[in-house]
Amino acid sequence: MGLIWFCITTLVGGTIIGLLGKFVAPGWKDNISFLTTIVCGIVGMIVGSLLYYAIFGVSGRVAGEPGYGWDNTSRGIDWWRHVWQIGTAAIAVMFASATSIARSR
Repeated sequence: MGLIWFCITTLVGGTIIGLLGKFVAPGWKDNISFLTTIVCGIVGMIVGSLLYYAIFGVSGRVAGEPGYGWDNTSRGIDWWRHVWQIGTAAIAVMFASATSIARSR
């Protein structure tokens, strides 16, 4: 059951983060598909979280301790991690858009 919920949350989160990254990305050309937007969102979720934890770390946790890497000082939603995810998704959307323009020429 854990794998099913992981897949569902990854798809839903990737869709939301991808659409927000597409909204934040500069430029007026919107030539990538919805599926590409979801993939960019999933990439943004994974890479953004890894960058966030690599730069800021996780306070109060020791490597190997239960919950390490997924619990930060905020006891609720970790909004700054999501900001990093959206920024990373925006970069992925710009990259995907640029490569699709290059292929269409």
